[in-house]
Amino acid sequence: MIITRTPFRLSFFGGGTDYNTWFSEHGGLVIGTTFRRYCYISCRTLPPFFDYKTRVVYSRTELVKENQEIQHPSIRGCLSHLGIQDGLEIHHDGDLPARSGLGSSSTFTVGFLLSLHAMRHVMPTKKDLANQAIKIEQEILKENVGIQDQIFAAYGGLRIISIDRTGDYEVTPLILPPDYIQTIEEHILLGFTGQTRDATHLAGAQIEQIQKGNSHMDEIHSIAKEALRLLNARADLSEIGKLLDASWRIKRSITKGISNDQIDDLYQTGFKAGAYGGKLLGAGGGGFIMFFAPPYQHQRIQAALPGIKVWVPFKMDHLGAQVIMHTDAF
Repeated sequence: MIITRTPFRLSFFGGGTDYNTWFSEHGGLVIGTTFRRYCYISCRTLPPFFDYKTRVVYSRTELVKENQEIQHPSIRGCLSHLGIQDGLEIHHDGDLPARSGLGSSSTFTVGFLLSLHAMRHVMPTKKDLANQAIKIEQEILKENVGIQDQIFAAYGGLRIISIDRTGDYEVTPLILPPDYIQTIEEHILLGFTGQTRDATHLAGAQIEQIQKGNSHMDEIHSIAKEALRLLNARADLSEIGKLLDASWRIKRSITKGISNDQIDDLYQTGFKAGAYGGKLLGAGGGGFIMFFAPPYQHQRIQAALPGIKVWVPFKMDHLGAQVIMHTDAF
């Protein structure tokens, strides 16, 4: 039995510069972190006692006679990539809902890949794990995804992802004093809007705008560079919040569907209630919204937004994808 634990991510700045269509011409820069909410995957060899070969349990249950019949795209893609034909029992449990802007699809792919490698008594490097997940999602599954989600899930922590025009990337920790990191954590207010969405469709629309030269990604890229400068200078967090606000207002204008009237109302209400800035996480359209606000304003913001279904406490994760249980059974 193998159990892996892989964190969800929160991207602060530079989202979209990790799409191939952008960084192949301009390079990319993303600043973000993982946090202490996780995707858990258990995996074991399934003995041939049953009238099915593989059992997969997530929001639905699949019983298949051949692994190629599995409907879950990431599971099917990972098994195909590694050439695994053995019968398996696979269970997924997540702390947070899928399709909600936290990189959950890539978090799943990274965690499942790690579990399959662990079953083979192999421990890939974090870069190998991220690269394999990127290949599966982009080349095998043909999804409209960038490369930040897979990297954050594999590496964990508060990170800077610098991407050159060839697609090679460097992942470095954003080293800040512990008290400054704690203050950043205390400023983050994370709420679930109750809406989920198809990120692939929204990402595809954004990629199309990048190809047309209408994406405003140059402004988002520039804001990410300025944010990195301010963070390294330990700037007042109100300045970081203003950049988050500026970046979100640019992103929401890229294409229809990134925001809607309900989301705009939520954001403006939180802003007026005392937030320095914030953003809708992920490709847009729903999911989680993040406000960046001084802690003394959090209660006021929450009271102003009774429509938020759940407020999720925020604390950074610094470990990335991990095997938390490994036993050779059967």
